Order: sequence, then structure tokens, then C-alpha cells
Amino acid sequence: MADKYLELVNFGVTKKLAKTLGLPRPAILRRYAPGAPLLPGPVLLLGESAEAQGIADTLLGWGLDVRRHVTGDTKLGGIILLLDELGAPGELSAPMLAAGDALRHLAPGARIVSFSRPALGTDAPATAAVRQGIDGAIRSLARELRGGATANGIVLNQEVTATAPSAVAALHFLLSGRSAYVDGQFLSIETRKGTLPANFEKPLAGKVAVVTGAARGIGAAIAHTLHRDGATVVVVDVPAAGDALAKVANQVAGTALQLDVTRADAGAKIIEHAVSRHGKLDIVIHNAGITRDKLLANMDAARWDSVIAVNLASQLAMNEAFLAAELPGLRIVSLASTSGIAGNRGQTNYAASKGGVIGMVRASASDFAANGGGINAVAPGFIETEMTARIPVPTRAVARMLMPSLMQGGLPGDVAEAIGFLASDAAAGINGSTLRVCGQSMVGA
Repeated sequence: MADKYLELVNFGVTKKLAKTLGLPRPAILRRYAPGAPLLPGPVLLLGESAEAQGIADTLLGWGLDVRRHVTGDTKLGGIILLLDELGAPGELSAPMLAAGDALRHLAPGARIVSFSRPALGTDAPATAAVRQGIDGAIRSLARELRGGATANGIVLNQEVTATAPSAVAALHFLLSGRSAYVDGQFLSIETRKGTLPANFEKPLAGKVAVVTGAARGIGAAIAHTLHRDGATVVVVDVPAAGDALAKVANQVAGTALQLDVTRADAGAKIIEHAVSRHGKLDIVIHNAGITRDKLLANMDAARWDSVIAVNLASQLAMNEAFLAAELPGLRIVSLASTSGIAGNRGQTNYAASKGGVIGMVRASASDFAANGGGINAVAPGFIETEMTARIPVPTRAVARMLMPSLMQGGLPGDVAEAIGFLASDAAAGINGSTLRVCGQSMVGA
């Protein structure tokens, strides 16, 4: 958080006072730290599935203590629900109630992850009912958790198994501290594509990545995260941000490109810089964006058009250049927003641009897949940045309390972690999707 509230209600004398007064007490979230354990305790495997042994073997390979039952006062680091073979609503009762019995054993920062199948129009009605019911159950369970615990799901396309590379990578991401602010969400694994990293600590080793809008805030956090994960990073921003951009480039041992992304040749300039300086281009993160908020009744053409130009039209134009260049295996991640999903008062232009990003990503997936790559989006919710720090304290406090279980805004690094995962080769089976990083709230910026 930008203020001291979270610290005050979790430590020392003020913690006791907050508890006595009944004040909301957001948990300290379990975020990623290099070398830290994947989970804060054993993992409980529930449900009957042909994939159970394969998942258990994967978890054991990660050094986890795998249980099929809760014993004694064990504090569980996670629960995995294998729901991929359910065919009727009545079959959901046993695994969900078993999970309910185990909830009191969850350690702070625990993770719950389900495996399921998508509900399709070609399914038998009972099968579609239970599959869609899982979606509602997991999202609701996420709202019941406390102590920084989260619940998310992995949805396996009909031809994909739970041990497919991208499914395994998604499981690792959702169990880890990298997913601290991802809650009540589902990752859809469309194909068996994907290559697991030799080292989950360096999943982007050897990659060359470009991050636009990288001089500060979320863009700078993305650059730092991609560098930490092994990538060589090119940071891009407008010339006016040149000094801040150079500082970020030095911090990540990368190179800086001063460029207005709305230029007609922006895509070509990015390719030229990356290839001439680093030999290739593997990853592009479309982060550059602006806000020009006004109620629609007071909106003028300059405010509307500038937001669409920077946030959406520039990405469309650059993507055309990337596709024309036929860059092998290029993976793109675009910044959307929960405002583009649920809307936000005074942001019709911004919401249109971010909703447009989601549509663009969905429609572009097959084009990028044709050359071995892919494109996805991340939709942040209420993220604590310099911009949100200027919001009046009472307004910020209300926004945080609207987070159903986490009761706090996210950090730029939370967005960056999700982007780093989706940018990796391990996520190749995920394409055309939008992942919300919002603490299960639709409050966005």
C-alpha cells in the first residue's frame, strides 16, 4: 500500500488495537522472492482424476509435500482440486465439501487451484452445468478466503491434459508468490504447446523483450521483472521521459529507445533497434497508455482521440508491423484494464480503449500462433501507483475495502509478474486470453 495502514494493523501494539476496534485487517500478501519455497506448507490433492498421479509427481518434483488427506494440526500451503472429469452436478459435492473441511487448516498465503474443463454448447446439459458450476464455486470460494490466500482455476481444452506444459506452468504460477494479486480467475489452456523452463527462477533466459511506456510505474516494474527473470530488456518511452527512461535502462542493464508509439513507423523502429542491438526480438509488452478522464457529456474530441490513439490504435499498428516481419515465436502481452471489462465513471474513452485491447488480443491470436507465437492481455484492477497516491485517502480506503478478500490494492510488481508468466515459452498454450490482476475486484484505473 502507498500508506502505512497495512503495516499498522498487522504489527505491534497497533495490531492489537485494530483487532480490538474491529478495523479491517488486510493481510501481508505472500509475494515472490527468489529462492523462497513454492508454498508455505504441504499441498492437499482432492478429487478423482486420471491426471492425479501425474500432478502428484509434478508437485513432488518441485519439492512439495503432497497429501491426500488432512492429518492433525497440519497447516496446508495449498489445495488442488481435480475436477476435470466431472460429468454431472452431483459429482461436485464430495470434492468441494472436502475442500471446505480443509479450509481451517490453510496457512497464511495459501493457494487453492482447480483443474476443470470448459462448458461447451456441444456438451450434454448435465456436463455443461457442472463445468460452469465449477466457475461459480471457485470464484465464490475465493471471496471466502482470508490471510492472503487465493483461489484460481485452470481450464483445460478438450485435447489438453493437466500435465501439458502450459498447464504445469500455470499451476506453478498460481501456486507461487508471483500470483499474489490474482484471485478468483481462470487460465484457459488451449493447446498442448509450451516448453517448461530449465529453471523456474529464470523462465525468460536468453529472450529479448521490449517494454513500452517503461520510464515509470507499471512499465518500469515490468522491465525490472523481465530482467530478473533472465531477459535482455529494451525500454521504450516518449522523448520527454528520456532521463527517467535512461535510468530504468541502466538499472536493468538494457537499452533505451526514445519513441512515440503513435508514430506510423513505431513497430519498424522497435524491430530495428532490438535486432540491431540484440540480434532478435522475442517479446513485446504493450504497456504505454494515457488517461484523459471526463464525463462523456464534457468529453471533447482531443481527449477521446488521444486516448484511443495511444492505448489502442498504436498497438494495432505495431502488431501489423510485427506480423509482417514474421518474427518467429514472438509473444506479445498487452495492458488492458478492468475498466474495459466493467466500465468506470468518467472513463468512457479509456474503457473503450482497454475493452478494445481485449477484443484485439482475442482476434489476433490465430495470426500470431501461425508463426509460433501468441498474444494475451493482462487487465489490472486497483494498483497502487504514483497516480493512485494522488487520490484522496478516504476514496482510496473505500476502494481497498471493495476488494472482497484481499482488502487492498495491488502493486505494479503484481502486474509485472503476470506479464512475465504470459510472456514465457511455458505459456505458449495460452493464447488470446485476458488475465485479470485485480484482487477479484472490478475497481480499476
